Amino acid sequence: MKKLIILLTCTLLTLSACAPKFNQEEQVVQETENKKQKAIIPKYNISNSYYRTILPFQPGEARGLVVENVNTRLDMDEFELGLMRIAQEKFSPSQYLFQQGQYLDRKTIESWLKRKQGDGEGLNPSLGNEGTNEEKNKKHPLYISHILEHNYLVKTGNDKVQLGGVVIGLAMNSVHYYETEEGYPREVKISKSDMEKEGKKAAEEIVSRIRKIDGLKEVPIVIGLFEQQPKSSIVPGHFFAAGYVDKGSNTIQDWEKINEEYYVFPSDEAEKNHRDDLVKFLNLKSDIEEFFPNYTGVIGRAFYRDDQLQQLTIDIVMQFYGKAEVIGFTQYVTGLLMEKMPDYMPISVYISSVRGPESIIIKNPDKSEPFVHIYQP
Repeated sequence: MKKLIILLTCTLLTLSACAPKFNQEEQVVQETENKKQKAIIPKYNISNSYYRTILPFQPGEARGLVVENVNTRLDMDEFELGLMRIAQEKFSPSQYLFQQGQYLDRKTIESWLKRKQGDGEGLNPSLGNEGTNEEKNKKHPLYISHILEHNYLVKTGNDKVQLGGVVIGLAMNSVHYYETEEGYPREVKISKSDMEKEGKKAAEEIVSRIRKIDGLKEVPIVIGLFEQQPKSSIVPGHFFAAGYVDKGSNTIQDWEKINEEYYVFPSDEAEKNHRDDLVKFLNLKSDIEEFFPNYTGVIGRAFYRDDQLQQLTIDIVMQFYGKAEVIGFTQYVTGLLMEKMPDYMPISVYISSVRGPESIIIKNPDKSEPFVHIYQP
């Protein structure tokens, strides 16, 4: 087996030695419509796939609202990270800095998410007055569950930065939840065609409203449509379309289809669409479950873009009777990954027990050795 690298958790006494260095920070002046303030651009970046965040950190005006409006933690994370992936098509991480949305506050977003009533700003359809509550909800479901704003800043020279673009994410419901007059919970599925039609319709209106906000009248805008999964889902949703608005324009010039999908391994859907990858996972799962007589649960989540595997995440839950078992099991799984899984397949393995996380294994295609981390008490 290839050389194994085990990294132990930094203790409080050595924490400073494990932290990244920010001794080459760049001081700039951030310019907005109404004010100028000093800011810092960190030189350290953990990956070319991530944006650097301008400091001091400024919380978004609607920070925390996503927790109330999005169904699952998986959807919350993918909604934000996926929106950053979309942003990279127009705003390169090497040139732009990330900042949470500073223009759409909580009150504005909450008003936009309401049902349309009279002259109100609600983007979701009115329930109407005809029929029972169940009939009205089936006919007029809530399509939009959340609106997320990201800002991207760019250097303008003379140690200054200013807003270079805005990215808006619309979380669209695949299932609408409601109650009957008697208080019984009900749900109605929303077709992908209706989801896309209503999302694009709302996006056009949002662009028109954004252009009326001071500071946003000229900047380029990107809008992404995200399909949120049902509350019971064990995989996150995905973005399915992105619209682009040129500088100073009030209309979305074109929509780009985004082909992204998550699959559970094993599942019927994975068997149908990605059988070869599933077979490799099942063989690995079989080898893992033979290692210890203790019960082992192995579940995979595979992320595909344009039908190409981008990441396979494996969760292993097992009963351990000591740290030596954890180390031995982690070494065994690492060996299986290196010897039996294809080099092109990026894999992250999270091993846990009833006590919590036990170890992590990261296998990247561009690395000859895996990264292995065993948690210490």
